[in-house]
Amino acid sequence: MLLLLQSSPTIFAIFAGVLGLMVGSFLNVVIHRLPKMMERDWRQQCAELNGQSPEPAPRYNLLVPRSACPHCGHAIGAVENIPLLSYLFLRGRCKGCGAAISPRYPIVEAITGVLSAYAAGHFGFGMAGIAAIAFGWAMIALTFIDFDTQLLPDDITLPLLWLGLLLNLNGAYTSLPNAVIGAVAGYLVLWSVYWAFKLATGKEGMGFGDFKLLAAIGAWLGWQMLPLVILLSSLVGAVVGIALIVFTKHGRNIPIPFGPYLAGGGLIALFWGQTLTQNYLQLLAP
Repeated sequence: MLLLLQSSPTIFAIFAGVLGLMVGSFLNVVIHRLPKMMERDWRQQCAELNGQSPEPAPRYNLLVPRSACPHCGHAIGAVENIPLLSYLFLRGRCKGCGAAISPRYPIVEAITGVLSAYAAGHFGFGMAGIAAIAFGWAMIALTFIDFDTQLLPDDITLPLLWLGLLLNLNGAYTSLPNAVIGAVAGYLVLWSVYWAFKLATGKEGMGFGDFKLLAAIGAWLGWQMLPLVILLSSLVGAVVGIALIVFTKHGRNIPIPFGPYLAGGGLIALFWGQTLTQNYLQLLAP
């Protein structure tokens, strides 16, 4: 099987796309449950700090309890968990009560499948290709979690940072010195922006999770890609923010998560960063 995937880029891309569809189904669980797990941990820690005994709660993690309809409690069977197809077969409604199923579920599955196939085709079979697929999965989970809760969980960003450094021990995407400097610079750049904004306005402009995410991106791609990532994420974030204010009457005081735009900038830099940088330098050349 490994020889087949290695010898045929097309088969590897198809395999990665199918695997991505299945992983996308699991990412929906991560996106929904991980913030709730974090809230449970925070409540338990607060209770312990106050000298109280945490209230007993049923077991809740990424595997337990079994997925069920939030409206009627209908347990979702294996056939109902087939990526994309089950949503189409059920016509977007719960088999038990007929309540509408959010289209986000098939959207996440489709995005994960397409991104996985593209990463496999772009990098080919090997460490760089396999790691790029995992990087895309992490970015998708972080994007939707941040949209929902304005949280970027350490359970994803910190392992992502360490994995980037480990991969670059052998120069998967950049040299190890560039990766280490990228991790440090990525954190410090947004940390500096955070404190400059807070000292100037007395408000927090972003969360600490944004620092850690950019540090992780720097660990993967090296410090040279950070200006491109910051530029792309800032431009897209500004355009989306202005559009929300103008067209949806989004309040100016309502925070807009920055993590999704950092994730998008990181993915663009991963796939096309070298090309974009070279083209930009050629435009500047006399």
